[in-house]
Amino acid sequence: MMRIGIYGGSFNPPHRLHKKIATFLLENDYLDKVIFVPTGNRYPKGELLESQYRCHMVENMIKDSKNMELSTYELKNTLTYTYQTLNYFQEKYPEDEIYFITGADNIKQIRTWKNYTYILENFKIYVLPRENQNINKVLNDIPSENIFLLDFPTEDVSSTMIRTLIKEHREEDLDFYLDRNVLEYIKKEGLYK
Repeated sequence: MMRIGIYGGSFNPPHRLHKKIATFLLENDYLDKVIFVPTGNRYPKGELLESQYRCHMVENMIKDSKNMELSTYELKNTLTYTYQTLNYFQEKYPEDEIYFITGADNIKQIRTWKNYTYILENFKIYVLPRENQNINKVLNDIPSENIFLLDFPTEDVSSTMIRTLIKEHREEDLDFYLDRNVLEYIKKEGLYK
């Protein structure tokens, strides 16, 4: 039986921390495979780049990584809910255990997710801490044995910050936050200008 992590997000753009998290989960034997699942274009988020660009960036980021792959499951013309995505992967890998990877900022909103009790009952969730958030208090308010807070060092990196650096032409700072292949793709396509 494999333990498969579903790592959803806008990946707008995908940055080094995304890959670092996946690598941490694989190298520390939390998971056997990580699948990156970019959200579709109908996801209600500002400044969301078209899905084909975000997918190409994820592909560029993970192309040399073992046990990491990209799924385009959510790139349909309809809004896809987390429980549907998790069900899809459980059906695709019926013998394996499906985990959902999310940040502390997202888990705080779990009561607003569609069918959140179903998710908590049927899937394990790995939660990544975020700076300046008392996640333990949040988790105490969500009674579930399927939520696991990871001991992962927090870093203050966000896709929003990276988009701002690109707009401000601060390319010397981008090397620190973006995988070289992703940065080259962004430059080639002239993204986020």
